[in-house]
Amino acid sequence: MGVRTDVAAHERELQPERSVRDLFGFQLRVTRKRQGLSLDGLGSQISYSKTHLSNVETADRAIPPDLPAKLDATFGTDGIFGHLHRLVLRESFPDWSRRFMELEALASAQRKFANGAFPGLWQTGGYGKRLLELGLPRATPGEIEERWAVRESRQALISGDEPPHIWVVLDEVVVRRPVGGPRTMRDQIDHVLELTAGPDAVVQVLPFAAGGHGSMAGSITLLDFVDAPRAAYVEGYVVGQLVESPREVAEIALTYDFLQAAAMSPQESRAWLRRAMEEF
Repeated sequence: MGVRTDVAAHERELQPERSVRDLFGFQLRVTRKRQGLSLDGLGSQISYSKTHLSNVETADRAIPPDLPAKLDATFGTDGIFGHLHRLVLRESFPDWSRRFMELEALASAQRKFANGAFPGLWQTGGYGKRLLELGLPRATPGEIEERWAVRESRQALISGDEPPHIWVVLDEVVVRRPVGGPRTMRDQIDHVLELTAGPDAVVQVLPFAAGGHGSMAGSITLLDFVDAPRAAYVEGYVVGQLVESPREVAEIALTYDFLQAAAMSPQESRAWLRRAMEEF
């Protein structure tokens, strides 16, 4: 009896039901074979090694950020690998965080108080990646890129045809604490000034002179919907909490109202941010 030498005999059985990353690998193998491509053949077209692609198929390796787009372009799959990759990235976040991201995408307006960093929707790549490096000191560069890819994908919300209206109150400490060096901070502040130059976003700065306030332990996000009750998201150093109880949301909203009332006006805030940018 002869020894089987075909490649399929040595392929590991995939388990697409185990995770979205496994499903991504399964879809890659199915689509590749349907188009009559070996791992070597596909790799030569998209500049990836056979080993690298094999490890992606078996979910043994993180998916490189540029791979989904290359696969969709090569296979003509209308963005399916890009959609799967975004789900893969979200899967790495805890349940409460994923639920918030789902609701965030549906909100017609957001009210935010940021007391530790610029909001994720407004972060530049330089600022956001440095924050992730500081918060995840043991993460590999690839893991940082994956996390940033999730945050960057969320920013599509504010660049679409009907972006939500966003009103942000920044604690002065957000601007005063340098992250990533002077150039990174200048770029970040300039980005906020550009975003708030139009009608879809407003920024206010809560100065140190305002003294203590009701949200010194964390940040606040209020989500407003056209056809659903308001929700709130409060975030501390490590964990966040999605709040949907009307009574608790109302209490959080009142705290936000006081923060907004104590902050500088939008016009004063933009002028203050320009001066802060020059200081950096």
